[in-house]
Amino acid sequence: MTDGREMTKMVRLTPRCRPLNAAVLALGLAAGLGWTPGNGPAAPALAQGGGLFAPVITVNGLGISRYEIEQRMRFLQLLRQSGDLRKAAEDALIEDRLRTWRAKLDGMTASPELVDEGMTEFAGRANLTKEQFIAELTRAGVSEQTFRDFVSAGVVWRDVVRARYAGRVQITEADIDRAMLVEADRGAGTRVLLSEIIIPAPPEYAAEARELAGQVSAIRGEAEFANAAQQVSASATRDQGGRLQWMPLQNLPPALRPTIMALKPGEASAPIELNGAIAVFMLRGMDEGGPASTGAQTLGYALLTLGVPGSPEAAELAGRVARSAKGCDDLYTVAKSLPPSWLTRVEPAAQGAIPQDVGLALAHLDIGETTRLQRGGNEVLVMLCSREKVRPEGEAAPSRDAVRTQLLNQRMNSYADSLLADLVANAVIVRP
Repeated sequence: MTDGREMTKMVRLTPRCRPLNAAVLALGLAAGLGWTPGNGPAAPALAQGGGLFAPVITVNGLGISRYEIEQRMRFLQLLRQSGDLRKAAEDALIEDRLRTWRAKLDGMTASPELVDEGMTEFAGRANLTKEQFIAELTRAGVSEQTFRDFVSAGVVWRDVVRARYAGRVQITEADIDRAMLVEADRGAGTRVLLSEIIIPAPPEYAAEARELAGQVSAIRGEAEFANAAQQVSASATRDQGGRLQWMPLQNLPPALRPTIMALKPGEASAPIELNGAIAVFMLRGMDEGGPASTGAQTLGYALLTLGVPGSPEAAELAGRVARSAKGCDDLYTVAKSLPPSWLTRVEPAAQGAIPQDVGLALAHLDIGETTRLQRGGNEVLVMLCSREKVRPEGEAAPSRDAVRTQLLNQRMNSYADSLLADLVANAVIVRP
């Protein structure tokens, strides 16, 4: 929601206002929870150079005064928010009006007691009493009523969203299981978009494979690299020009991460020796949505020998896996008529302990997904069984109840954002 986003854009305050820093942060966090903290009457004439408290904007018949806009601007200015402060203040106040307007239509109001509780809670998050918090705001030129109105809009909005959507949100045990896996962090940090070429390098052809890999490494540009992948790559991605989907940098084997981070878009890596193959990667894009994670992972996986690369038998076995195996346990059923040595289930191991060719294959897989690679003259199917974070010593994993609450808040906030967007799109907003 707009208010929460505005208020969490914290920057250094002047020494005189520094005590407000933590308080404002608490206020911003609380505003962001949205649900966790017929047309109206004919619009009055807008003030044209009128008094400070005359309406200058109406929203479904509800006025916003010049004073309120200046108060919100002052608050944003305290946060050193850049950009058009007046527009930001107006947009935030328009959304607050729509929250209270919708609540009134739904027969809801924020009682003074609940608003006081909300104000006390916000102040407490900054380790201040409500009175201390208000005193800091007052010294900064923001009135108590501005704070009260802001909290009131958040409190009543929470009730509106709860009444409409609480019955729709069901958090299952499977939802919690998925959220507690490392896949839940996808997109939270640095992600990379790669293309790959995997060149088989059996001992008798190792020299030729290295020479070919050197030529591939000199390629510049995605189109030429994709063409080369279709011609020489043994990877399952060859038909897509070697293109992989976005993946978190931390999914790559630790030894490979610096190599990828050093590339520029459209640049290929030096050849990388694997188990019986040589790999070359091209960086197509990088999304620095957060700091590059160095967090360790443990990976559990399964290897199923398919047979001679390109043979009908290998294709038939791969097809059976695709049809029948949704997870690693299902592979035992698929492989029951095969030699026992053809299926290997590997218990979770540190990324650095996993053979690099397998580690690269696992990097772009979600749990239950598969890919294929060539090892020892055979085509081998790789399935990811588990991917888990290695937490620093002393760091406890979040409880299931905490994860359930987080998921509930995320889904309710999504509903709240959608409802607010609809209200804004359909509102009658009159400006001077």
